[in-house]
Amino acid sequence: MKITNILFTGRLVDELEGLLNAEEMLNGRRVRFVPDGEVSSGDLDWADAFVAFHPTISFHFGGIKWVHSLGAGVDRYMELNGDWPEDVLLTRTITSFGRKIGEYTLSYMLKEAQHHDRFREQQGRGEWKMVAPRTLDEMKVVVFGTGEIGQELAKILGFFGVQVEGVSRSGRDKEHFFRVMSLEGVDDSSLGAADFIINTLPLTKETAGLFDEQFFGCMNQAVFINVGRGGTVHHGALLNALDSGALKAAVLDVFEEEPLPADSPLWSHPGVTVTPHISAITTPEEAVECFLETLDAVESGVELRNRVDVGRGY
Repeated sequence: MKITNILFTGRLVDELEGLLNAEEMLNGRRVRFVPDGEVSSGDLDWADAFVAFHPTISFHFGGIKWVHSLGAGVDRYMELNGDWPEDVLLTRTITSFGRKIGEYTLSYMLKEAQHHDRFREQQGRGEWKMVAPRTLDEMKVVVFGTGEIGQELAKILGFFGVQVEGVSRSGRDKEHFFRVMSLEGVDDSSLGAADFIINTLPLTKETAGLFDEQFFGCMNQAVFINVGRGGTVHHGALLNALDSGALKAAVLDVFEEEPLPADSPLWSHPGVTVTPHISAITTPEEAVECFLETLDAVESGVELRNRVDVGRGY
């Protein structure tokens, strides 16, 4: 595939323009760097390639042959799935997301194991009361999603002796997991015995609303961490599980609507920690590196490790 006209837009557009122009990395190709709200129908008709985190409000395929997501998730593009032309390639950014999410998750696991909140409360009361920390190798974790991010997360946790079970669409065994269950065959007893449930799944028809009242009813004081997609979680069910004690706490980095609305009850619930979608940020440098590698592969006709199966949604 020959790519001549490339349209960049979205929140990193200025940084990408500086990096790509400074290094003269595009070898004479025609390029437009356009702020998200200023992309016109003419820009889309002109472009061979569209590069952004998500489609613009006025998005249409025009002359586009290749769409490249600057993030790992492509659910916003999948909202166009019914009209997705068969001859338009979709790729996503693959970078150090697994390591970043591993470190993010590990920080909250250690916070829980070392009783940070409890000791802070005791300090406020001037109370000296010893409580033994837990070690990570005592903990059991179930990770939903066994792709690149899930495998890297399992590898990091496994280094500390954590027993990690996985859940995937197929249930096929994957490296670094003690075992892998299918979405349809999740063992309720495993969920009930888990200290942490971590979601890394993409948002698809199969995963939308997956974490619901029935799911959280299997918990036994687990901590739920969502670094996948907000639309996979029924937040009313999650809040009910926190109030009933089925869940001990929830750490949420992704939401169906972002930024999280000011009137959301998630902000003020004492059992919820909200972070603003920062568990695996794409840096401009990483975005450029992956884009250029993908561009070279697209034009060379070699196999793409970051190609999205539009039918599956990931």
